[in-house]
Amino acid sequence: MNWSVANPSSPVAEAPWHALDGRQVLDELGAAPEGLSHEQAAARLRQYGPNSLPETARVHPLRRFLMQFHNPLIYFLIAAGLAAFLLGHPVDASVIMLVVVVNAIVGFVQEGRAEESLSGMRALLSPHAVVLRGGERTSVDVADLVPGDIVLLEPGDRVPADLRLLKARGLAIEEAALTGESVAAEKGEGAVPVDAPLGDRASMAFSGTLVAKGQATGLVVGTGSATEIGRISGMLQAVPVLVTPLIRQINRFSHQLTFTILGASVLLFIFAVLVRGFGWDDALISIVAVAAGAIPEGLPAVITITLAIGVRRMAARKAVIRKLPAVETLGATSVICTDKTGTLTRNEMTVRHVFTASNALEVSGSGYAPQGMIAADPLDDPAGGQADGGDAAAIIRCGMLCNDASLREESGVWSVAGDPMEGALLALGMKAGMDPARVAAEWPRLDEIPFDADYRYMATLHRGPGGDHVVFIKGAPEAVLALAGGQADPSRWDRLAARAAAQGERLLGFAMLTLPTARDRLRFEDLQELTMLGLMGFIDPPREEARRAIAECRSAGIAVKMITGDHVETARAIARQLDLADDPVAMSGAELERLSDAELMEVVGGVSVFARASPEHKLRIVRALQARGAIVAMTGDGVNDAPSLKQADVGTAMGLTGTEAAREASQMVLLDDNFASIVAAVNEGRTVYDNLRKVIAWTLPTNGGEAMLMVLAILAGFTLPMTATQILWINLVTTITLGLVLAFEPPETEVMQRPPRRADASLLSPFLLWRIVFVSLLFTGLMLLVFFGALARGEDVETARTLVVNMLVVGEIFYLFNVRYLHMRSLTLRGALGTPSVLLSVGAVVLAQFAFTYLPVMHEVFDTRSVSLVDGVIIVLLGVLLFAVLEAEKWIMKRLDWFEDLHS
Repeated sequence: MNWSVANPSSPVAEAPWHALDGRQVLDELGAAPEGLSHEQAAARLRQYGPNSLPETARVHPLRRFLMQFHNPLIYFLIAAGLAAFLLGHPVDASVIMLVVVVNAIVGFVQEGRAEESLSGMRALLSPHAVVLRGGERTSVDVADLVPGDIVLLEPGDRVPADLRLLKARGLAIEEAALTGESVAAEKGEGAVPVDAPLGDRASMAFSGTLVAKGQATGLVVGTGSATEIGRISGMLQAVPVLVTPLIRQINRFSHQLTFTILGASVLLFIFAVLVRGFGWDDALISIVAVAAGAIPEGLPAVITITLAIGVRRMAARKAVIRKLPAVETLGATSVICTDKTGTLTRNEMTVRHVFTASNALEVSGSGYAPQGMIAADPLDDPAGGQADGGDAAAIIRCGMLCNDASLREESGVWSVAGDPMEGALLALGMKAGMDPARVAAEWPRLDEIPFDADYRYMATLHRGPGGDHVVFIKGAPEAVLALAGGQADPSRWDRLAARAAAQGERLLGFAMLTLPTARDRLRFEDLQELTMLGLMGFIDPPREEARRAIAECRSAGIAVKMITGDHVETARAIARQLDLADDPVAMSGAELERLSDAELMEVVGGVSVFARASPEHKLRIVRALQARGAIVAMTGDGVNDAPSLKQADVGTAMGLTGTEAAREASQMVLLDDNFASIVAAVNEGRTVYDNLRKVIAWTLPTNGGEAMLMVLAILAGFTLPMTATQILWINLVTTITLGLVLAFEPPETEVMQRPPRRADASLLSPFLLWRIVFVSLLFTGLMLLVFFGALARGEDVETARTLVVNMLVVGEIFYLFNVRYLHMRSLTLRGALGTPSVLLSVGAVVLAQFAFTYLPVMHEVFDTRSVSLVDGVIIVLLGVLLFAVLEAEKWIMKRLDWFEDLHS
């Protein structure tokens, strides 16, 4: 029966791939076991299109713009504007509507930029798949997969398309998202009945499901919307939402404040009409102005923008945020638990020593270039007199065959495709004069047991040149020695392992077994009484930038814990090189296992290195640290790391070497797997939090000063120092300039020189509450001084009000320069120069105020008057005085040490 695809845009059609033999499926799709050629893949990509689900429809810009008006305050302002128009106040009505529209435009533009920033994060995390193209392993974007591609699966991978399995070894796949089954489904390559339900199609791996264990090779039979998951649209990963706990907290605060002010406004309206004799229409307009000035309607939007800017900055520093709340949490991180290999070190492995039963060899060279010498180690005292070159060749061959990596040379630079340690083994073989392709051809692989953290070794079955069937094994030395049993002399290996570990070398053990009978499948029970071939010591130099980043962490009060699978001495040697602690304390996995959770919580703070640690140990370490009140960032790359990544406050997955399972369990992904990028993200997290506090510290007092002045005038019965339209003008001008600029502030110089904030610290800290009240009173006092001073000099009310408006705007400008540095003095050259964003905003406000004060058309609209140069100078000097008072207040508060947020 022919199941050929009839519709080229739908590569799966209704063919029952699960019921066909693997050879049939290859034939039907015109594919081969070695994969498609690059030309074939490109042609099929044009034919079938990208392997992606249709994008969800984006919200129409018009709808997004109209949503800016969906706010109780905006409804109130619109109603007030209509009322003003009907009552014969067209100027007031026009200004109110202008404020509403400008706020909506600013929110629309900035929200669009924020969404674009977060959407860009998705592109940075585009998943990859390992495929065979032209017989070579290569990594491609999942979107570029086509029917007929041969895909290789490892534990932790997310299946990139619907696959017909051609080869499976111990494979189990979590299909809960597709079938609802909570237990991972066991898979194999054998055909199943045509009518098998979806959950019983053991010969298929479906797009979007997760490899729990084992390895497999599969043929792509369905891509994009033609996959099973595409039919139900169940696995499309959405862009991170713009709502975080902090934003919800601010939204709730803003709504509560809004309704509180509106309630107070009603009472104030009644007081103005009944007690002070205001006309009800004038009172209404005045109360509207009070409410508009007091309510921080733009605050949630500015906070969202600040978070989005932080996300963009972190991405520029190779740390991609998957879940927006992580931006908030990063600023409070107090402990970073990190892997060693590739994160603290370069992940450029080189074999430095080869230890066999009779030899100890030293290898020169660096990186993956097959250049260097293999010579006897002068420090070794051979156990059996004359050195035997045969056993060295055997262990080197074992390393080349029990290996899934490949080396490539481009422009004289050698790189590895696959595991770095396996790349180092290939380079060692080439230094010994062995050709990887020739060795692989002479010893064809028949089967393998993939590496798994549970048993910590990998085994491959080969047919040798003489026809015998040989198993090669590599893995953790103690795991391989255990398989060798009584044939290995543990004393020699222990002595050599200790020597290598003391030099910071990472060790692998190697063994082999010749099977008594030929077979094509390898079983765990076959691995008994192996011949121990020896050990190899690998060096992986520490990253210099990691050393600097650890020093930065220590100055910031952030503890760094190294968690590694290496031997204790190896890990301690690297910790000393990195200056992880003054005297790094190390604990082995075996020692950790002997401790109860309570005992671990007591000692975990003093331990810097956890060696021979398993993923289960990672989880216990994170919980113990959290039980002590720490905010923990944890790195991980494997499928078994997912629980600890989820448990950590900031789970951090590796972008280069991490599995899809680790990424999906994490809040952040490192694009370069570099520890320095974690620290850079913490730096940005602290900066984001600082900027959020600055936005609040600037917004609430400036609004509070306006409201306090107007309320005082109504209660005391004197002439209003500003009209409703003048207050709305101030809101209009400052919203699109000074109100946004603090979101773009760079880090303060000492941001990484102060201890982490408490996890439960409120954004509205006691210091900020003090600041809001103190600055509101200062603004109110200055405006009253200017208003009554002008009236005392014989100026008319219009001129006095013009001076008050200018005093408020000048005060806001000087306060902006003061609030840019909450933890240090602002009276510095750097503080005075500002940033381009600050200077542009201030320049725009100054031009707007000149127009407000001197243009005749503005006199007509806002009932203002031109002011003299002397008055202008006096207002600027009062602004300088305000700045000086606030600087003195900041200095006094630090000296009095009343507020925890000012601690350095």
